[in-house]
Amino acid sequence: MKTRRQSAILDTVQRQPVRSQEQLRRLLKAAGFDVTQATLSRDVRELGLVKGGLDAAYQVNGAGANGHTARPVLHRAVADHLTRVDRVQQLVVLRTGPGQAQMLGVALDGARLPEIVGTIAGDDTILVITPDTRRAKAFVKSLEVLSRP
Repeated sequence: MKTRRQSAILDTVQRQPVRSQEQLRRLLKAAGFDVTQATLSRDVRELGLVKGGLDAAYQVNGAGANGHTARPVLHRAVADHLTRVDRVQQLVVLRTGPGQAQMLGVALDGARLPEIVGTIAGDDTILVITPDTRRAKAFVKSLEVLSRP
């Protein structure tokens, strides 16, 4: 339930500006998640959401000008959610537990790794596209480093 709820939170703040926890709580309730303020506050902290941008809305920490502040979020997401990595040429397929792909995808996008051209996240699978085979190999190696405790 926590994973689905946190995935819904990420989806919500990506789709529209959310400026308060109360607004987020109402949007989650409409999506079928009845959460307390304490639970929501904990989720916001765990997901690394911060208020920022011109609209002062929630966003993933590090979604600003560079991805350096997003690296700790990526490290945690890889350690918590990544279960398998497969590479085919310049494409890398990442497997997660059910409902966890979007959280890892957001962390990857927020980190703005130079090896990544783009990502597509489903429920438990992420397709990562890199420019070439060499950078795909480098990306896989960086994931191995991030997944170490």
